[in-house]
Amino acid sequence: MKAAVVESRGRLVVRDVPEPKMGEYDCLCETLYGATCSGTDVHLIENHSMPFEYSYPMILGHESIGRVLEVGAKVKQFRVGDLVTRVVNYSTDDLASFWGGFAERSLVSDHEVIKKETGREIGFSDGIHKVLPAEIDPAGATMVITWRETLSFLQRIGVAPGAAVLVIGSGGNGFSFANHARNFGAGKIVMIGSDSRREVARRVGAAALFSYKLDDVAGAIRDAGFGPFDLILDAVGQAGQIDRVLPLLKPGGQVAMYGVDDFGKVTINPSRAPGSFTFANPGYNEGEAHDAVVSFLREGKLRPGDFCDLETIYPLESIHDAFAAVRQRKAVKAVVRLGEE
Repeated sequence: MKAAVVESRGRLVVRDVPEPKMGEYDCLCETLYGATCSGTDVHLIENHSMPFEYSYPMILGHESIGRVLEVGAKVKQFRVGDLVTRVVNYSTDDLASFWGGFAERSLVSDHEVIKKETGREIGFSDGIHKVLPAEIDPAGATMVITWRETLSFLQRIGVAPGAAVLVIGSGGNGFSFANHARNFGAGKIVMIGSDSRREVARRVGAAALFSYKLDDVAGAIRDAGFGPFDLILDAVGQAGQIDRVLPLLKPGGQVAMYGVDDFGKVTINPSRAPGSFTFANPGYNEGEAHDAVVSFLREGKLRPGDFCDLETIYPLESIHDAFAAVRQRKAVKAVVRLGEE
């Protein structure tokens, strides 16, 4: 089968790889679509420091949707024909995998049965494989992975009705946090990001977007009548960005960093805040947010078209063009077609 493989730093190729080997707790899937991630995917391609170890060659892709083709003997929660989230290829001796979703075929595992019958804890992977309602568009469903991660993270922090929220970043994660904050009933949502994405910011619920290029972005936000903020959410994780806006935080407020652009290099100067604050590092678990994300999607409170260009879907052979579209800010996220459906 074909897959997108990072052979070495900066070298992403589409080539033949072995078919995934299905075990008794697994389902074989046709991978339908996968979405690019301008954060994790790019960091892995460029060999940047991450919160985990990885190696090359490696099958890329962690935001893929598949259709179940065959069910293992001990699987109970999946059926042939199910539309499923976060389909994967597992690492082998010769080929590593960071989820491995950019491949023509893939697997999902019945983690509930694995835990019950073997006692093995799944850890971070618990809850990633879920069945989606049949009526959901599989291309747009690639957003479910990002939405679940960010919603779980934000649920654990909590956003009170009427709260003022400042989001740093105008990529898929930043817009997801803004959209979730609106759905939680936040009073004012302000974003810092790219000028070209003001309209997207408006659609997902932001009252305003300020350019990250401003020398005094905090002053510009204050002069426009926004702040102080109950929560500052950094969806990018670049050194110095939180310090720039820390004076806008309400005493007793919260700061949280989700992004990993400068992983291990970010510090915060607490003296820039006008009072005491909490730094939140809640982590996330996709499974705990799945049902809420599906409900918001069905209700039109999360709309894939606000995040992905569903009119321009790239074949696997053109995955470089998909990443170029994101890099050039032609799309927040690009969708890659991996299967025949």
